[in-house]
Amino acid sequence: MDAPFYCASCRTPFANEFPLGPDGICALCRQGARGYDFAYSYGSYDGALKDLIHLYKYGRVQGLAMNFAGLMYDALPADQTFDAVVAVPMHWRRLWQRGFNQAAQLAKKLAARRHLRYARLLTRARWTGSQTSLSNKERRANTSGAFRVRGNVKGLRILLVDDVMTTGATAGACANVLKRAGAKSVTLLTLARVDRRLAAPSARTSKIRSFVDGSHDEIAKASTGIEREL
Repeated sequence: MDAPFYCASCRTPFANEFPLGPDGICALCRQGARGYDFAYSYGSYDGALKDLIHLYKYGRVQGLAMNFAGLMYDALPADQTFDAVVAVPMHWRRLWQRGFNQAAQLAKKLAARRHLRYARLLTRARWTGSQTSLSNKERRANTSGAFRVRGNVKGLRILLVDDVMTTGATAGACANVLKRAGAKSVTLLTLARVDRRLAAPSARTSKIRSFVDGSHDEIAKASTGIEREL
């Protein structure tokens, strides 16, 4: 995501430099409130990218996962090293409804591309429901205690993967339980994140449009299937 001012740790974009300290870190990161150590995203959750993500998740065009993983690969600094790639887990009820965990698909393909181990080290312990209408504070309360660690994570440098970051509450809850279980570090990587500033044109629009043009066949097939369901 392109921004003139952003936190050096969580990469949250800001309209000006005032929320940042002398070290370029925002207040939440300085207080350790986010849970994860760093966060990276390919682009802003709007426009063509948002439409494609909806097509992937709700239109079930799972073939887009490979392309998305490539975009996420580009967003992650090459010098970052990890011991395992972990997806934000989905509750069994949501998994049954959707048929697949989009974060897990992205994590597996990204792990293969980076030659890293994909590991199911997190489970969702309880149903949290939709968080669309919840504030940042409400989301953090809703996701608190919702995740459990499975397996040994002591000393591991973990790359946590999800499709979209809205407030970071869900990823933060995952990171917190991993850290409490002994993980050395947790870096969040998402395909897109919600830009909470005023809407602004994205510098990556042309690349995303090219990506859309290259996905016409899959979009047409998905649209036909959706029309039949309707």
